Amino acid sequence: MVEESGIENQRPEWPKEYGASQVPYWVFQREDVFEREKEKLFHGPVWSYLCLEVELEEPGDFVAVHVGETPVIVTKDTDGEYYAFENRCAHRGSLLALEDRGNVKNFMCVYHAWTHNLQGDLIGVAFKDGIKGCGGIAEDFEMSNQGPKKLRVAVVEGLIFGSFDEDVDDIEDYLGEEVLGRISRVLAGRTPVILGRFTQVLPNNWKLYIENNKDSYHASILHSFFTTFELNRLSQKGGIIVNEDGGCHVSYSSVDKGPPLDKETKDLYSEQSIRSDTDLSLSDMSLLENFKEFDDDITLQILSVFPTFVLHQIQNSIAVRQILPKGTDSMHLVWTYLGFEEDTAEQRKIRLKQSNLVGPGGYISMEDGCIGGFVERGTKGAPNEAAVLAMGGRAVESGEDRITEAAIRGFWSVYRERMGL
Repeated sequence: MVEESGIENQRPEWPKEYGASQVPYWVFQREDVFEREKEKLFHGPVWSYLCLEVELEEPGDFVAVHVGETPVIVTKDTDGEYYAFENRCAHRGSLLALEDRGNVKNFMCVYHAWTHNLQGDLIGVAFKDGIKGCGGIAEDFEMSNQGPKKLRVAVVEGLIFGSFDEDVDDIEDYLGEEVLGRISRVLAGRTPVILGRFTQVLPNNWKLYIENNKDSYHASILHSFFTTFELNRLSQKGGIIVNEDGGCHVSYSSVDKGPPLDKETKDLYSEQSIRSDTDLSLSDMSLLENFKEFDDDITLQILSVFPTFVLHQIQNSIAVRQILPKGTDSMHLVWTYLGFEEDTAEQRKIRLKQSNLVGPGGYISMEDGCIGGFVERGTKGAPNEAAVLAMGGRAVESGEDRITEAAIRGFWSVYRERMGL
């Protein structure tokens, strides 16, 4: 590789003995690594989250999304099936869909009026036969051989996933039985309603947010709100699930239903002299009102699907998150908050109030918006140093202990294998 300086700069080795327990910082920083991710991950045999079924209710409905940095259109055709294809005209590569969502009969490119149907096939070329015997498309041109690349599509409990690789494992095998069951736990048997959506811009490599999301160890240390109001402490009942290959995970916990925490349990945090031991208070405690939604009493579940999908349940706040890389040092985080048609008016009000808990200014998760940037800035001058992921040992396994980095090691184990690093 030749960089702008003109000096040859070969990618360093990631020592095999590091396994998934040590991650060199150059993995977050190098352009050649990012280019390889586009090929091996986002256009490789992985399932990327696209959108919700509820966003495509009528034939002709579409949403314009991204897989990695590739623009993609997802549609519902008149046959009732979902289709996904690159948001790219077969002619000169212009975007086909210029809006984020809508309803159309077909997609006509604004540049030269080439037309594609709802499945992405090229079906019309303006002035294909020329004018008065002059001009027109080449005789050997065949519309059936043209068109943007299509994705394989799968649906899981109202979530639409896509893959550029037709040979990707079936979605059920890709997720594994336990992770699939945890998606069903949150979404099955009811009809989602979108309560709101927004995009958050983060100043860090996308993999740093993946690490943060899979890090059950940090949640009640970094987020003062969790421990102050006893919503999430490492002493609570909970655990993590890591699927067979390590790429997908679930972290979960339950709020203690018994008497108030005793002094010894409360002191577990103060004895560590960490910032999450605070005297914060709320002027309106109704923000913490909740209702029993699940029989298992789990009040926090964070679930991820390799490489870039997150489904969360924090109290009664339910949302999906999509992580979109924007180069090596920036990313977009797309949030979609969910309610359900079956909710009562009071339940809907509680969900809307609890939306203040998560997001860029959320009482719980606002710190997640800056911590990746702190790591990005802290490691700029140390590309050949490595992060250490030894909490909970070195294994990639499920367990009833959240003081562990096993799910992060799971991500890096799959990442190394798929990237060939």
